[in-house]
Amino acid sequence: MFEAVEELIGEHSDLEKQLADPAIHADQARARRLNKRYAELTPIVGAYRAWRQTGEDIATARELAAEEPEFADEVKELQAREEELTERLRLLLVPRDPSDDKDVILEIKAGEGGDESALFAGDLLRMYLRYAERRGWKTELIASTESDLGGFKDAQVAVKTKGGTEPGQGVWARLKYEGGVHRVQRVPATESQGRIHTSAAGVLVLPEAEEVDVEINQNDLRIDVYRSSGPGGQSVNTTDSAVRITHEPTGIVVSCQNEKSQLQNKEQALRILRARLLAAAQEEAEKEASDARRSQVRTVDRSERVRTYNFPENRISDHRVGFKAYNLDQVLDGELDPVIQACVDADSAAKLAAAQ
Repeated sequence: MFEAVEELIGEHSDLEKQLADPAIHADQARARRLNKRYAELTPIVGAYRAWRQTGEDIATARELAAEEPEFADEVKELQAREEELTERLRLLLVPRDPSDDKDVILEIKAGEGGDESALFAGDLLRMYLRYAERRGWKTELIASTESDLGGFKDAQVAVKTKGGTEPGQGVWARLKYEGGVHRVQRVPATESQGRIHTSAAGVLVLPEAEEVDVEINQNDLRIDVYRSSGPGGQSVNTTDSAVRITHEPTGIVVSCQNEKSQLQNKEQALRILRARLLAAAQEEAEKEASDARRSQVRTVDRSERVRTYNFPENRISDHRVGFKAYNLDQVLDGELDPVIQACVDADSAAKLAAAQ
């Protein structure tokens, strides 16, 4: 069992030697790649060594138990420990999403429901900002369009880690399960009769692409500038600082008007465009891949209704994994980890089943 880990141990040892060489760190890009791979392999190597040691301890305890029966209890304890380590190692060996360590661009759009949907989109935005704060992540509001009642018709937020993360704890690794249609059931602030309404908002989560991930030909871009609209600072409604970029080969359109200068808006729009192009390329690769490859990449369909937020019952339900809890107020305050962990566990179980 776990014979393939021996090869990973050799790779881990080789990486350790390379990273100890000061010359490696002269190339920061290469050093980052080596450090990332080293961090991925370290938990696997540690779990495997503990698993092997426990197997040896069981053999020793059995020999002792043959002469002194009181060691029989120790054998049972060690066997339970071995089972735990076996399961942990199996999970660590599940093929990982190559984007798990990436930062993300989170897009929220109001859907059906008018002003109420825009208010709910604002609630979702605050929920993700608070969740990021709890996780120690940095957030940056790239672009947004506010509604008349204080909600958001749409918003794009960059979410980033402040440093290295444990495998499976990166921004994309956690937030990728948030993509889809989020439905809310509550009495709107605009409802005078006290009736419960249902509305929805869409969430799109994109791994943020670096320039090396996506090559954009400037000749493929049509860039239009126009006058910003809505509430803002001195530059709003006075200069043509807003930017709209159209990627002509794909038809993807990105607009940005939140920054004060045309150049800043262009840079922010290009960030969003790179993320969308990377996501489109990954989705195209998934469609062409075999079932085995597809199971290694991503299991969540962004287009489906993923979650319901029921205010009268203080209930949150995730329809993909059957998760249900009655602490909606706490979830909206950023306590999202139990909901997300249910999706992570279901995803891991599906990948384990596919790998067997």
